[in-house]
Amino acid sequence: MFAKVSRFIGEVKGELRKANWPWESDPKVKGFKKYKELVDSTIVVLIATILLAGFVSLWDFIDTNVVTFITSIGR
Repeated sequence: MFAKVSRFIGEVKGELRKANWPWESDPKVKGFKKYKELVDSTIVVLIATILLAGFVSLWDFIDTNVVTFITSIGR
């Protein structure tokens, strides 16, 4: 069992070395500049999430008012 776990961890480490990480690998780059791609991607995701939340909220508001109006006609 330990041999399987050890082999699995070794394979995971090997795959992680092959990964393309979203930060600068140049040791001369310091501070937030090192993580520019990561920060930019995070900002894009946050903006997209806010826009999607606004879109869903708008349609929820519209649907609620339409259903309320339609059900009030029948009373």
